Amino acid sequence: MPARLTILLSTTLWLSLLSSCVAYADVVTDWNITARNIVVEAKLHTPPANRLMGLVHTAIFAAANSVSGEYPQSLGLAPSPGASVDSAVASACFWSLTALLPKQRTTIEAAYSKALKTVPDGPNKDAGILAGKKAAEAVLATRASDGADLQETYRPLTTAGGYVPTVIPAVPAWPKRQPWLLASAAQFRPTAPPALDSRAWARDFNEVKEMGAVNSTKRTKEQTAMALFWEATLPPIYHGLVHSVALQAGRSPTQNARLFAVITQATDDALIAVFEAKYHYAFWRPITAIRNADQDNNKTTQRDASWTPYISTPMHPEYPCAHCVVAATVGTILEAEVGDNPMPVLTTTSTTAHGATRSWSTIKHFIQEVSDARIYDGVHYRSSTEAGNKMGRRIGALAVSSFE
Repeated sequence: MPARLTILLSTTLWLSLLSSCVAYADVVTDWNITARNIVVEAKLHTPPANRLMGLVHTAIFAAANSVSGEYPQSLGLAPSPGASVDSAVASACFWSLTALLPKQRTTIEAAYSKALKTVPDGPNKDAGILAGKKAAEAVLATRASDGADLQETYRPLTTAGGYVPTVIPAVPAWPKRQPWLLASAAQFRPTAPPALDSRAWARDFNEVKEMGAVNSTKRTKEQTAMALFWEATLPPIYHGLVHSVALQAGRSPTQNARLFAVITQATDDALIAVFEAKYHYAFWRPITAIRNADQDNNKTTQRDASWTPYISTPMHPEYPCAHCVVAATVGTILEAEVGDNPMPVLTTTSTTAHGATRSWSTIKHFIQEVSDARIYDGVHYRSSTEAGNKMGRRIGALAVSSFE
């Protein structure tokens, strides 16, 4: 197994947050926006997009920390005191992004050139550029054999000569990848979903049938807005929440680089873990269950031959809820980062909701909204969201302890 990449996380508590909501952008948060926009433009699916952001932000942290020395060194990189943090971060992004997204090189080069023009020429700028390049190369080398390029071998379930709709589901080989932090993809696999003859199954079935239908008369306007908002799954929707914390006064670029490294590594691990559980249990989606309810041997579930969910059903098994795992993972890390200080208002935007913005005053409310939204979407059951939340909390807690 390739050497594990370990980045140490400081246990230092935050400085007192200002009571005002003034945002202090820095080179790390700026490059996060640039990188994630490039990822979206590249049309990557959610799991590969999160892997890429983990690689980029790990390189950013390694580069920034080699300059500032705020945290113990990692990856064997030599310290670069006096180098420009701005040029180091820009260089780390440039070299990692161009290696991972060569077709986007023109856009990446334009962003890099623009960023370097803001840094005064001289040996500090040059030293930062070199530090960033070395950080990117070290991270890419360490994760080169993480299994992201494994060939999928999905086998459609059929009988000889019998037609079945054959669309390759999302990343069936993803569970075989090497995690950043988890001991194995199955480390936090939840227990099985409810038995089909149970009351819990009937509760789950009837809730999503009523609330998640495309033509539901029970789902309110606000609940529909939530459903549409959380149809988005790419990194920007969660990274917006991280900005709510990272842009508070008193934080250094290296602190923010470390925070994004923790978030992106843990999110990548969360998706490895949740897809392992999904393909292990291979549990049916609501549209399948509701159209086949005459087969579940439960008298309290009734078949609806034409039932359709509010959004398109994702192409992978239902249990557990991936959005819920990621939300709880991110939320747990942000809680630890804020510590005893007041949680800032968490805000993000959604491309699937036409750029709408939503905000939450607590991590608990944010996580609960994601869970509810996936039921209103018509693609998940209540038990699945609950299992996903527990799983994400455990992954987030592991990430925090791994970086101490």
